[in-house]
Amino acid sequence: MEKMSFKNIIVGFGKGGKTLAKFLAQKGESVAVIEESTRMYGGTCVNIGCIPSKSLIVNRQKGLKFSDAARKKADLTGKLRQKNYSMIADEATATVLDGKARFISDTEIEISANDKVSWILEGERIFINTGAKPIVPSIKGLSESGNIVTSTELMDLTVLPATLVIIGSGYIGIEFASMFASYGSKVIVLNVSDNFLPHEDEDIAERIKEDLESAGVAFKLGVKIEQVSDRGDKTEIKITEKDGKAVILSADKVLIATGRKANTEGLGLENTSVTLNERGEIIVNEKLETTAPNIWAIGDVHGGLQFTYTSLDDFRIIQSQLYSDGARTLNNRGSVPNSVFITPTLSSIGLNEKAAKAAGLDYRLFKLEAAAIPKSAILGQPKGLLKALVDPETQMILGAAIYAEDSHEVINLLSLAVKAKLPYTMVRDQIFTHPTMSEALNDLFAAANEAPK
Repeated sequence: MEKMSFKNIIVGFGKGGKTLAKFLAQKGESVAVIEESTRMYGGTCVNIGCIPSKSLIVNRQKGLKFSDAARKKADLTGKLRQKNYSMIADEATATVLDGKARFISDTEIEISANDKVSWILEGERIFINTGAKPIVPSIKGLSESGNIVTSTELMDLTVLPATLVIIGSGYIGIEFASMFASYGSKVIVLNVSDNFLPHEDEDIAERIKEDLESAGVAFKLGVKIEQVSDRGDKTEIKITEKDGKAVILSADKVLIATGRKANTEGLGLENTSVTLNERGEIIVNEKLETTAPNIWAIGDVHGGLQFTYTSLDDFRIIQSQLYSDGARTLNNRGSVPNSVFITPTLSSIGLNEKAAKAAGLDYRLFKLEAAAIPKSAILGQPKGLLKALVDPETQMILGAAIYAEDSHEVINLLSLAVKAKLPYTMVRDQIFTHPTMSEALNDLFAAANEAPK
């Protein structure tokens, strides 16, 4: 067993942690990055999240079969994984260690490989960047089934499942439902609640559900999942529908998409001064400092939005605290855009109508059918709806939801406008190239569909 000391120890190879490791190494500081799995260099996004899933979506749009798209996806993630490893390991003052990390004090971490402690590290600063992992519900027979997958295992499939049952109708669930239905899988989505996408405005949620159903996705909402059991190479899911009817579904694979939770189990945080909340997330202040004076938390592990780009912004906050004026914090992050890569894409920023009404805010509502956009006709994708809310006094954009083709690009323009506190009229009168989806913002903000509330 070897003992080593570093100025900085980063537990986990995710987006924020790897960027911080590179930055500190280039400052000449010693850095150790600990990663439990050699398949996770670069974090969730690169290996089992954003990049592989979007690769599968894009290659389907190009007409590839699932087996070919899976092969291209594997090649892409393999190259990116190696690139991420090299970006740290090639730095003179950085060290990458493979193994499971466990705190033994506020300043010491033991690293085990094959159930044997290989190193004990001592660190002046320690950054926890272990991300999140899927929540697996307690359902009879679920853990014994050989066909149950989370999003992690789903990304490793090389054969398209003829029938895919998805437990969970949230954003992760519907994104995979849309993708696998496009490849030809029979997709059935189950959810215990009958309230579909409860955080979205009803008109947006209804459009999405209708469009997914027209693409072949079947929904069974408000059901009770009684039992899961394997029958040969298939898995049977016994459910009770909300009308009391008992139904047995058969699937080749069953995807668990019931959310993700902070990956803090087994870290030995009970041996430190770090405090967790009731959900197992690390409690941090606006500077991402934990309750231990020398330990910070980065990314999904401290709760909140679970996006790779917010993890990157966590790096900026720590960089600001360590090497700048300390002005950047969680408190001034502002609204963060979000995209769900269904067909067409759903993207949003800030408040929607449901949230504005709940907060008792006055707003002007702007709406535009995606079918009215020339580029939609060119793309052959007329489905969708664009909505925006504006403060009637300040003329600032309160939020927007864009359910339309390429909305994942357009939403970044609105995000910048919100961040810069630009009046909606500036977006309305902006000169955009033609024909593009972004020019739809001219028409969206041309006139309010409803009078001030």
